Amino acid sequence: MDKIIGLGNALVDVLATLNDDSILTEMELPKGSMQLIDNAKLQVINQHFSRMKTHLATGGSTGNAILGLACLGACTGFIGKVGDDEYGSFYRENLIKNGIDEKLLICDLPSGVASTFISPDGERTFGTYLGAASTLKAEDLTLAMFQGYTYFLVEGYLVQDHDMILRAIELAKQAGLQICIDLASYNIVENDLEFFTMLVRDYVDIVFANEEEARAFTGKDAAEALKQIGQMCSIAIVKVGARGSHILRGQDDIMVPALPVSKVVDTTGAGDYFAAGFLYGLTCGYSLEKCGKIGSLLSANVIQVVGTTLPQHKWNEIKLNINTL
Repeated sequence: MDKIIGLGNALVDVLATLNDDSILTEMELPKGSMQLIDNAKLQVINQHFSRMKTHLATGGSTGNAILGLACLGACTGFIGKVGDDEYGSFYRENLIKNGIDEKLLICDLPSGVASTFISPDGERTFGTYLGAASTLKAEDLTLAMFQGYTYFLVEGYLVQDHDMILRAIELAKQAGLQICIDLASYNIVENDLEFFTMLVRDYVDIVFANEEEARAFTGKDAAEALKQIGQMCSIAIVKVGARGSHILRGQDDIMVPALPVSKVVDTTGAGDYFAAGFLYGLTCGYSLEKCGKIGSLLSANVIQVVGTTLPQHKWNEIKLNINTL
């Protein structure tokens, strides 16, 4: 089986379910977005969280996807940076527990935290304090980190450091890996469109985007955005929520329906787990359609729980269902 290495912001998610969205307005966090926050705003959010029931989980877009892949039985690795603190230890221990080859670096800043607000409709909004994750630099990366893998998954959230993300992709290319990118968030794409365009056009083999991200990237609706992105890379995937996903490779244009879910609890990780399922299918040599169906299967399961942690019995069910797709 092909191996997958991911690089991303190593964040610990602190999740809280909201009764209404008033706190998002108060915190100036646009619903459904990911906003970077400073330590001062993190402390204000923590004051709110101290009066709410919260849930702790390892997070970060690539981290979630790599976790999902590992739970399916894929051979995985993860590169990131954490602090020498309780959250950093929590992150490392979770990687090891799930058989992920951890390549975590340590710095003096506190570990990154993604304060995650879950609206009544299941939409999630992030106030992200990057902390230690933001100190991962180009010079931290070596060719040896990427050798022995087939795919490299990177998150668009890392685009704040152009030198680092370019260094990572160039090293991965040098090691012969296929490059996969998740565009991450519509506002991130809008704010650095020229750089995203260069990355996809010149380096990337597989692009994952949801409908809003695809529109931010191309200015077009899902169907037209898929065509434009597909002209820039080998495989383009545009996810359209409850309507499913569009997959394009050359002349192969496939629509994979989403699986029906009676109640959406929390959409955190839905896109990350779709990427995990899709890439797992690729490592197994499955058709594009089956890859998309595995992505949909994982997404449907993760949106029925708070956070991105599924119990082992659920993973056993998923594995059995994959065999029947």
